[in-house]
Amino acid sequence: MRLNKIKLKNIILPISAAFLLTTAASCLKDLEREPITDQIGNNIYKDFSNYKNVLAKLYGGLAMGGQISGDGDQPDSDINGINGGFSQYTRLLYTLNVVTTDEAVIGWNDGNLHTMHKMTWDASNEFIAAMYYRVYTEIAYCNEFLRNVTDERLSTNNITGENLTQAKLMRAEARFLRAQSYFHALDMFGNVPFVDEAYTPGTPNPPGRIERKDLFKYIETELLAIADQLKDPRTNEYGRADKAAVWALLARLYLNAEVYTGTQRNTDCITYCNKVIGAGYSLKPKYEDLFLADNNISNSEQILSVNFDGINTQTNGGTTYMVHAAVGGDMKAVDYGINGGWYGLRATKSFVGLFPANGNDKRGRFFTQGQNLEINDLASFNDGYAFIKYKNIKSNGSAGAHNNWVEADIPLYRLADIYLMYAEAVLRGGSGGSQATAIEYVNKLRERAYGDTSGNVSAINLDFILDERARELSWEMTRRSDLIRFGKYTTGAYLWPWKGNVKDGKAVDSYRNLFPIPTRDLIANPNLVQNTGY
Repeated sequence: MRLNKIKLKNIILPISAAFLLTTAASCLKDLEREPITDQIGNNIYKDFSNYKNVLAKLYGGLAMGGQISGDGDQPDSDINGINGGFSQYTRLLYTLNVVTTDEAVIGWNDGNLHTMHKMTWDASNEFIAAMYYRVYTEIAYCNEFLRNVTDERLSTNNITGENLTQAKLMRAEARFLRAQSYFHALDMFGNVPFVDEAYTPGTPNPPGRIERKDLFKYIETELLAIADQLKDPRTNEYGRADKAAVWALLARLYLNAEVYTGTQRNTDCITYCNKVIGAGYSLKPKYEDLFLADNNISNSEQILSVNFDGINTQTNGGTTYMVHAAVGGDMKAVDYGINGGWYGLRATKSFVGLFPANGNDKRGRFFTQGQNLEINDLASFNDGYAFIKYKNIKSNGSAGAHNNWVEADIPLYRLADIYLMYAEAVLRGGSGGSQATAIEYVNKLRERAYGDTSGNVSAINLDFILDERARELSWEMTRRSDLIRFGKYTTGAYLWPWKGNVKDGKAVDSYRNLFPIPTRDLIANPNLVQNTGY
């Protein structure tokens, strides 16, 4: 049974001042700080009725960039030195994992944003730093929660019966969210600082550095440990993690294992894909409905999402950014359920070329009127086709609850991705699957995209899967890691406009497969070592 969508008003805001988890990432000693003093924490955790509010802050850390409507600047933004909207979690994931690829360019020259698509960023880039600190702020929130819901603390606070059961469930969810953020650190930054709930807040000793392969093992161990502690697939409240979310993240971890550790884990990827596939999920009949304002309704494809409702989650990140920033030129904002476009995001011709020119693949939703396929000027919205991913429109055609703040949810994991991971892992030699089944799963996606069997294929290879992932999962923050896994992110094996700051694209140094550790954190923590090349 799918439960009603959690309205984040009830689990994020309003929360009294004592409940607001102050940022762990806002000054030079960022990773040495933790939210909430022990005294405040002890008061909060004595009353079980507070637990869900605090858990909500952990989930809310993925949705909101600050403590007020629109995220705000300091002191309302969670991250120092950057606006809360710019530094919202999923918006930063998009900036680092989509804007740096063929899937999108952005026309704005805010700070060093223009260096992202050009792949000319350096260790002082404020958007990369914001992603790093956003990840560790989320980890700090989770650590504080976990520090206060140990068996010993629960006993001391007299949490018993059903409340104890729920507290332990919440503890497993917090561990999942922490593992997920560590996965983002693993993927984007490699060898990073490590802190868990055993780290003492306020200690004079800065966190130690963990090697990438060891962080991989930690994430794997955590996910395996909590899988059976979470609710069965599709039985938790909407927007909260369950066993299938763990399996999906494990599949993604294993698919990229060779990049992270030097050892393939494709058989394990297939194992966990099979677990998700066998858990009762199904494809939503219309692809475009996955990205509408009511995509929380009857969505049996979505495994876990970051939730927005347009009223209580008013952020300039999230899907508000995804819709507004993609609208401009001759596009009518009202057609997308908003009050105006921001003239920012467009697609490169390399990405456009992945779709058939006849438009039969409904996933290639490009707005071309008044737009040029060629991008001669990155700053001009009219250079590059506009791409339509999300809309603040419901499936019945009515607009979302607010014409500025978008209420569509962002899927973190969905069944289509699982199908494609399965197919790729099979092609890479993993056991426990079959190529015939892989083709069947791919064709299910293509039948939805084409509306019939005209797009079906009888054979697949790895290059096809990479392209199919772009077609199916465009703008879902997987493209950078996909291109890295296929050896095409930094190399000359695949070029797109303005890669390497050249109009037709060029190869860049391979060290850019990782982002730099922010300079200010290197200064604050002598245990850290800058990634090669920076």
